[in-house]
Amino acid sequence: MPVDRALRTRESRGGRSTRGRTPLTIEPGAGLPSARVPDLVLLDAAELSWVLHRREASCVEVMRAYLEHIDRFNPAVNAIVSRADDAKLLDEARQRDQELDRGEPAGWMHGFPVAVKDLSNAGGFPTTMGSPVFAEHIAAADDLHVRRMREAGAIVLGKTNVPEFGLGSHTFNPVFGTTGNAYDPTRTAGGSSGGAGAALALRMLPVADGSDFMGSLRNPAAYGNIVSLRPGFGRVPAGGFLSEPAVVGPMGRTVRDIALLLSTMAGPHERAPLSIEQDPAVFTGDLQRSFDGTRIGWLGDFDGRIPTEPGVLDLCAGTFEAFTAAGCSVEPVSAPPDPAPAWETFLLWRSWMVGSAHAELHADPATRGQLKPEAVYEVQRYLEFGAADIHRALQGRQHWYEQVCDLLDRYDFLLAPSAQVFPFDAEQRWPGEIAGREMDTYHRWMEIVAPWTLAGNPVANLPAGFTEGGLPMGVQLIGRNHGEWPLLQLAHAYELATDWTHRVLPPALRESGAAR
Repeated sequence: MPVDRALRTRESRGGRSTRGRTPLTIEPGAGLPSARVPDLVLLDAAELSWVLHRREASCVEVMRAYLEHIDRFNPAVNAIVSRADDAKLLDEARQRDQELDRGEPAGWMHGFPVAVKDLSNAGGFPTTMGSPVFAEHIAAADDLHVRRMREAGAIVLGKTNVPEFGLGSHTFNPVFGTTGNAYDPTRTAGGSSGGAGAALALRMLPVADGSDFMGSLRNPAAYGNIVSLRPGFGRVPAGGFLSEPAVVGPMGRTVRDIALLLSTMAGPHERAPLSIEQDPAVFTGDLQRSFDGTRIGWLGDFDGRIPTEPGVLDLCAGTFEAFTAAGCSVEPVSAPPDPAPAWETFLLWRSWMVGSAHAELHADPATRGQLKPEAVYEVQRYLEFGAADIHRALQGRQHWYEQVCDLLDRYDFLLAPSAQVFPFDAEQRWPGEIAGREMDTYHRWMEIVAPWTLAGNPVANLPAGFTEGGLPMGVQLIGRNHGEWPLLQLAHAYELATDWTHRVLPPALRESGAAR
């Protein structure tokens, strides 16, 4: 069948296929899939685009396949919320088919079903942010990155679930409930892009948008055995004259897919004065290149300063072999910088940005009682702020950035775990201790991601493998400022050597007969 031919051509477009070549070694317990999940939802995004533009499947067929797949698998994880009416979505898909009939494709995402993170606006859809305060709010217009996805041909079918106000790297809220992990729905999917991560892992979306202040693109990808990119400041335009720690970025099942989505999200905008002027078409180029002689510095747990659950470091260190196969050398960073000052600086920025965003709701007696404790914590810290704290935040950030630059003078890339713990019980609000060390804030358990948020360097999450119990973990690959393209190229080389996303499907897909 035509779709089968698309699957066989993956390697010719820079990906991996288990068809027409020596089969990949399947990890024990991974399972060998059979053929009952629709092939269309198993296509990577680049493959799906190819199939649609060659008219080997219609936009209506793709939309129907995804809607049926979501109906089947979403109830187990609660990843996609606020879904549009099926009839309306199928009508939009017919319009996309008519545009193709006229030879008028909108872009590489023409006919793609997408769901937008529920912290971002998609015109006509609710933007609840997981809060009862905004449960009835309907967005009047798209945020810029959402508009760009629609202009590239995507069809918004709903939203992806988030923690309330995006706070905490565990996706649960009083509006829609908890999002479960694709590999074990009783465990967390991470957050705040947890709904997007679980939906991608279960093949309910071809690609997804996410955002990241404190690992919100990284730990859901690590917990879902998928890839993501936290871009550097200005790569995806945002308004204002201050490089805020939060950025929007792409999530997907392959590096090629997130590179293509970045090419859609990125690019300068006249209302974003700090946006990067580079043509985003660079991200559609050839991902393959030589990395002979490339040096990667392994930071691990910063010489024991950041606690990790037993097994995390060993699993992440298992990635060294794949980087070595790509021509790199990986070595432990000797005398890594102390992350404690960076953490204290991060806390200042966190409360400054997050607290100020929710101070008005906290001041209003009608809404104060509806704020989650984590939001109240940030607001209360913000209300104690003075000019000296802002000065410390600015100076501390510059000092840390200089230390990161020093590291990247010694190494071409850096490597660290994407999370300090494996996916934990979804009934748990957040981990209270790690390796015997008490967590003194609701987010201390994700301290490992904070240094790179603070510096603003681009960071990719790459799947690192699984525990014996089948829970995924990922590693952060950190590049130089404005270095998203070489970072993606190295991520692609790693992917060619590992291909975790296709090798180990979530149990629900294996049990249902997903073929690849």
